[in-house]
Amino acid sequence: MNATASSASTSALPATAAAEPSQYLTFQLAGEMFAIGILSIKEIIEYGELTTVPMMPPSVRGVINLRGAVVPVIDLQARFGREPAPVGKRTCIVIVEVRTEEDERQVLGIVVDAVSEVLDIAATDIEPAPAFGARIRADFIQGMGKVRGRFVILLDLEHVLAGDELAELGELSTPAAQSAMQAPAH
Repeated sequence: MNATASSASTSALPATAAAEPSQYLTFQLAGEMFAIGILSIKEIIEYGELTTVPMMPPSVRGVINLRGAVVPVIDLQARFGREPAPVGKRTCIVIVEVRTEEDERQVLGIVVDAVSEVLDIAATDIEPAPAFGARIRADFIQGMGKVRGRFVILLDLEHVLAGDELAELGELSTPAAQSAMQAPAH
C-alpha cells in the first residue's frame, strides 16, 4: 500500500510544480520596476570599467572581462529607445544567459539602476502584456506581475536581447576579441 501511495504522490508532482510561483529578480530602471526570471540570471556584479567597442549599436555600452570571458554589456534604457542610463552608486550589471536564434547560449550583461529583490510571483498574478500604453515595445514584455498592489513589468529577455544586435555581439566572443580584451592597455 505504501508503494502505491508513494507512486501516486510522485505522479502528482509535475502538476504541483506547474502551480508553484516562479521566481523573478526585480530591479529599478528610470524609476520603473522591472523583473526577469531568475533561471536566466548567472550573477550580479558591481558596475565597473567597461571597454567600448567601435561600431556597436547605441544600446551596447561595451564589454567586460568576466573571469577571462568577453561579456557584452547592454544598456536596457537605450535598448528601449530612451536616453542611456546614468551610472549611480547602486548601478550594477546583471549577467544573464539567453538563447540566440541559432539556439546557442549567449552570456550578456545588462545595466540596471538598482537591484531590488527576488520575488515569487504566481502565474495567477501575471496579467498579459498591454497592447498599448507601455513605454517599451510590447514584444519585450512577457507580462505584468501583480506585487503588493503594484504592477511589475516582466521582461522577455530573449526578445529584448534578440535580433541583429545579438549577432554582432556574438562576434565579440571570437578568439581575436578575447585576446584584444586580455592585452594590456597602453
